[in-house]
Amino acid sequence: MELPLEDIKVLDLTHALAGPFCSTMLADFGAQMIKLEPPGEGDIARAWGVRTAGGESSYFVSLHRNKRGIAVDLKHPQGKELFFRLVEKCDVVLENYRVGALKRLGLDYAEAKKRNPGIIYCSISGFGQDGPYRDRAALDLILQSESGMVSVTGDEGSSGTRAGVSIADMTAGMYSAYAVMLALRMKEKTGEGQEIDVSMLEGQLALLSTMISAYCHDGKVPRPTGNTYAALVPYQTFHTRTRDLAIAIAGDKLWKKLCPALGRPDLTDDPRFSRALERNRNRTALLPMLQEVFLTRPYEEWEPLLLANDIPVGAINNLAQVIEHPQVKARNALIEVEHPRAGKVRVIRSPVRMSKAPFAVRSPAPMLGQHTHEVLREVLGLTAGEIAALEAAGVFGAKAS
Repeated sequence: MELPLEDIKVLDLTHALAGPFCSTMLADFGAQMIKLEPPGEGDIARAWGVRTAGGESSYFVSLHRNKRGIAVDLKHPQGKELFFRLVEKCDVVLENYRVGALKRLGLDYAEAKKRNPGIIYCSISGFGQDGPYRDRAALDLILQSESGMVSVTGDEGSSGTRAGVSIADMTAGMYSAYAVMLALRMKEKTGEGQEIDVSMLEGQLALLSTMISAYCHDGKVPRPTGNTYAALVPYQTFHTRTRDLAIAIAGDKLWKKLCPALGRPDLTDDPRFSRALERNRNRTALLPMLQEVFLTRPYEEWEPLLLANDIPVGAINNLAQVIEHPQVKARNALIEVEHPRAGKVRVIRSPVRMSKAPFAVRSPAPMLGQHTHEVLREVLGLTAGEIAALEAAGVFGAKAS
């Protein structure tokens, strides 16, 4: 079946996580992804994470499916020319170099559009392409901190905690994929390309928008609240006799169902707790009562009881439990991919499911420079002699193949 992006060619200069997360989203649905890495060490993420049996980075292998990899030295004059020749053949360029780095090399949007006026050139950075912080180096922890995300995450009374995954990177990657799709749609209408500027900082602000709005109205600075939620009560985790559970009472109708299910129908019409606003005001009185009730049974009894009463409930699973989760298995959310060095690896499939564009891992993450010759032959039409001359000149580095 036809994939929605299979006629789109993307030159992917990204590294680490934010950019590759974007390019993987596009590649999963057919975009012809050419991942260009510097010779030698390649993408810095090749050195991150647990090693597979074949010595590959599990971090890198999990992220770069459905891409062809080339190794080209963009500081080499002939490497720069290869970049521009690829730009002429591509629809999109993705990059997340430090702001100004590609401009200093003469490879920025202004130069790229001279060779391809229709190019869509997406730059992902920590703080954006302008402003007083534009030149700062920015990894995920820095942006979670600067954006305020750390300040609202973690246990109550703490100074904040980094989220367990790199959400600043991944949010920026998702917004970038969204922006590229918008730009492609605009190009269909106008025939024109454009420059895209996505910042990790603003991606985090978007996630914090409801909290920022609340602060703008009441002037109260949000602080970490652990597993509770400032707007709703009870909307948190509780201990049971065995494992912890999460419960989410998002309105008064659910509250009226919960109280009888807990054996506390008296709480339903208690004026301190009958309405959401009152429950919020009186949470310090209510929550110990609920915790006392939950400790009377094991989780294995609470779950079916609450589900029978249409109460949103969930277990606090670790990742080992998630891998064996019946819903994860039923949906085939993890799939096996055969990698030439790492062997069989398990990766998370795209969460997007389309009836007319089925997801598939068409190829595993590339080894450094694995497809250099192939891409130059197929995309640029270079002959074996021309490729050999570039290789002899050191454009590909020692690991190109």
